[in-house]
Amino acid sequence: MKYERKEYTVQELIDKGMLCEPIDGNHGSIHPKTADYVSSGVPFIMANNLVDGVIDFNSCTFISEKQAQTLRKGFAKSGDVLLTHKATIGRTAIVPNNYETIVLTPQVTYYRTISGIHNGYLKYYFDSPSFQTILNNWAGSGSTRAYLGIKAQHKLPIVLPPYEIQVKISRVLETFDQKIKINRGINENLEQQAAALMTNYCATTSSTAELGQIMSFENGFAFQSKSYLPSGKYRIITIKNVQDGKIDSQGAAFINDIPPKMKAGCFLSIGDSLLSLTGNVGRVGIVYENELLLNQRVAEFLPNDTVLLPWLYYYFRLPSMKTSLET
Repeated sequence: MKYERKEYTVQELIDKGMLCEPIDGNHGSIHPKTADYVSSGVPFIMANNLVDGVIDFNSCTFISEKQAQTLRKGFAKSGDVLLTHKATIGRTAIVPNNYETIVLTPQVTYYRTISGIHNGYLKYYFDSPSFQTILNNWAGSGSTRAYLGIKAQHKLPIVLPPYEIQVKISRVLETFDQKIKINRGINENLEQQAAALMTNYCATTSSTAELGQIMSFENGFAFQSKSYLPSGKYRIITIKNVQDGKIDSQGAAFINDIPPKMKAGCFLSIGDSLLSLTGNVGRVGIVYENELLLNQRVAEFLPNDTVLLPWLYYYFRLPSMKTSLET
């Protein structure tokens, strides 16, 4: 089926009355501080609360209704499309109807559609590789100061097919997302069962061995941040990319040229298992893509016998082991 697609800038869509002006959170002195957080109230949404395309309200902080009333902007509501644009670039979500309103930090922008734009389509368009590449390039991804402010966002391109096609695209992709969510739930359940078995085994076994007798660690390379690029051939995996059970390369810095002194072990392959050594010590993840390089503050763990790899993966995820690593 052929249909016409038109490309607009965000500013053009605002001028046409199809999109409200994007707005982020409050900057400066009125920005809520850690001391302002309360146990319940108005959700205060940061970039790291956008996880796998949804808002993780379980991990977010809250501010009081009274303080929220003192803020000038950043009030997102149900149906708004969120886009992270500072430090952690390119995460998206649609605001659900869990709360009457939420408040955003300056890391997050909301996009509110008016007419002719389906919010589900807009969210998936933001997720597309082509848009993510533009966003990361413009924001200088790979830098700790990666940022694309509101004025710069007005120049971003948005490709729109006819509205009815937008709806169809959104519905198809929502179906895939639901299947992914179900599969993720199954995997999480299996992970919990495996962890329980590991905990039970460690509580009942009487045999012990030093880790050095059954495995070794391969540290990464000390890459120079001045060589980082917004895009390139290789992504550099650092602590922030080691998530709960997986390696998420989103937001990683790029390089094109391999440093002469970098050892071969820093080239990662699908199936490699990594452990963070500083900062968030004890995070474990498995590599699911190629063209990744290992930073010095993360290590690959290498068992003497590959049969031990799944065992070590779950062993490092034990709360008692994580506590030992942190101390």
